[in-house]
Amino acid sequence: MSVIGRDEIMFYLNGGNDEELYSSADRVRECSFGREVYLRAIVEFSNVCIKRCRYCGLRAPNTNVTRYRLDADTIVEAAGFAAEAGARTIVLQSGDDLGYSALQIADIVRRIKAEHDVAVTLSLGDRSVAEYEHWFHCGADRCLLKLETTDSGIYEHIRNGEKLQDRLELLRAMQEIGYEVGSGIIIGLPGYSIEQLAEDLIFLTGLELDMIAAGPFVPHPQTPFADASAGDIDISYRFTALARLLNSQANIPATSALDSFDGDGRANGLLRGCNVIMPSVTPSSNRRDYNIYPGKNSVSVDETDSIFYAEELIRSLNFVPSASKGSSRRTHYV
Repeated sequence: MSVIGRDEIMFYLNGGNDEELYSSADRVRECSFGREVYLRAIVEFSNVCIKRCRYCGLRAPNTNVTRYRLDADTIVEAAGFAAEAGARTIVLQSGDDLGYSALQIADIVRRIKAEHDVAVTLSLGDRSVAEYEHWFHCGADRCLLKLETTDSGIYEHIRNGEKLQDRLELLRAMQEIGYEVGSGIIIGLPGYSIEQLAEDLIFLTGLELDMIAAGPFVPHPQTPFADASAGDIDISYRFTALARLLNSQANIPATSALDSFDGDGRANGLLRGCNVIMPSVTPSSNRRDYNIYPGKNSVSVDETDSIFYAEELIRSLNFVPSASKGSSRRTHYV
């Protein structure tokens, strides 16, 4: 397959020929990345969030969550454990938590970069452009800013009145600053359709992202979407396979949400075009409380074991855990 039009996207999203789609996605991944799979170790350093997103277990009105904030030393230590275990990218992730100042985040980034030869990715939500620019100059390399949907009406509904355009403006500002930028969607949100997923895929491709993520919707019992239907894992696999065909150089993770549906979910994702997995290295005492959806961080192992198990998964599929930082092929062409 070379150029894929909207009709072909619809054909494959509807299950027209899964075998052809997955084998094509695997060939494109192989051509772009060989047998290497990148590890992105996530430090989920705070589950405090000021947002009221209807789909997320960390939403501010959820009083059943045991909230936590890790101090700077604990964050840097967790990043160090991951780096020493072989991770070449550290993802600093939190809810939209303004309890950490711009200077505190900057100091954490500087310390990690000074102590370890790693890339640092920020996944901190709607902070200001000025803050993100400051963190970039302090050494942050990448930024994740999920859209969850590219339909403005669905976006406004799931994010409790927020505007998609505001999020897009922030994403584009991240690209202009010089970050490698990742984004993505949730498959199967209330109100979605296959037609909308096709539009999502075309829109995301047009953004020329360095990373594209998609995983199935998992209803959280402590949210307004508790009784909504779950996403379809097969459609999720098809979406990421198509994303690979349309974005041959993008990093595409096999998300943890896949394992909530299928014990082999991430493995299947890697066999169908994905080239990244993102194990949590959040301290085990806090990991279960980063519960954005049921099944997230359900296996409690220590930080280094998370990396070990991820590497074992990669090797079991005859792939190779990459020793590189996995910089964007779009940007660096290496």
